[in-house]
Amino acid sequence: MPTAGAKWCDADGVRVGFFVVVIGWFAGWWLLSRVPRLTPSRSVDGLSEGALASVSVIIPARNEAHNLPHLLGSLNAQSPGPREVIVVDDGSTDGTAAVARDLGATVIQSAPLPDGWTGKSWACSQGAEAASGAVLVFLDADVRLLEGGLAAVVDAHQRLGGLLSVQPYHRMERPYERLSAVFNTIAVMGVGVAGPGREGRSNGAFGPCLVTSTEDYHRVGGHGAVRDEILEDLALGKVFAESGQPVHGAGGRSTVEFRMYPQGLGQLVEGWSKNMASGSARIGRVRLLATIVWVCGVMGASAEMVQWLVGVGSASTADVWVGYLLFAAQLAVMWRQLGNFGWWPVVAYPIPFAAFVVVFFDSLWLTVVRRRVRWRGRTIPLPERRRPLRRAREG
Repeated sequence: MPTAGAKWCDADGVRVGFFVVVIGWFAGWWLLSRVPRLTPSRSVDGLSEGALASVSVIIPARNEAHNLPHLLGSLNAQSPGPREVIVVDDGSTDGTAAVARDLGATVIQSAPLPDGWTGKSWACSQGAEAASGAVLVFLDADVRLLEGGLAAVVDAHQRLGGLLSVQPYHRMERPYERLSAVFNTIAVMGVGVAGPGREGRSNGAFGPCLVTSTEDYHRVGGHGAVRDEILEDLALGKVFAESGQPVHGAGGRSTVEFRMYPQGLGQLVEGWSKNMASGSARIGRVRLLATIVWVCGVMGASAEMVQWLVGVGSASTADVWVGYLLFAAQLAVMWRQLGNFGWWPVVAYPIPFAAFVVVFFDSLWLTVVRRRVRWRGRTIPLPERRRPLRRAREG
């Protein structure tokens, strides 16, 4: 079987390998060209204090004592601030509840996890039931709001309605964290907010930051409609869309940030292994095919460069360098919008793509073969059959 760097030719003598690289490059731009952004200065000016006084912030938290000071500190710094901040303590053993109370949040101790629910959906559902605001903002504990960030997301929701989600700008400090680059990229590609002409219209939602009215949330069934979903964010976006509600997404640069896996490489692998294979099953067929073509193009360019460097490839030097530099330029543009990935993942992009391939196959093993994943010390079984989302809402 020919390798990715072999000099395949069609009848016209055009190299098929290089053709795949070019097609993959164009597929990448179709999937992610410009991530829509919120504008904090405009949003603060356009919102009254009364609007934010109707906002309930809900934070599901399991062993998040190390993250909550950053998030709650950023919420306390918002001016004006929300009506209330509710932290749902999901069986933590590290002092999460005490940290949350010390920083002014209302703490709810989660009831025992019912059968058929994931921990996060159950925590979010309880927080929504306890909330008194007309607008619900769900935030993951690793999120931080920049100045004017809360006003920005609430303003955008007031203009767009339905469900708004924000993919936070990924703020990283240690080299291994840059291995999240490909995962972050595919997460944005799959939701579909960043393609040409999309204007933020979304096929799903980003779980770290969700905004909706309390009325709309309960009308569609809330997190109860997606109670057994590992990727409740993608599923919840589809529930809103199926109910006729608009679904929009945006990037969080300058407004909303997170640091995803600060506790080491093992946490990064566990987190992405939990998500990736399940996420691919939720992407629309055309978008999934385009994503596969893009990944194949990148991997083809990477393979040809590695073979050229060790002197075993048959591709011409021009083809190798053009293909490699095309994707390096593309990734530089994409990753600048998504996080502070820096220069080395762009220059040496075969490394984060190799990490993606390894973790993706681990995710397939966990989700397709073993039918269970692990996160935050809790084993999460996957349902044997995926329940249709419409039926889930009726339950």
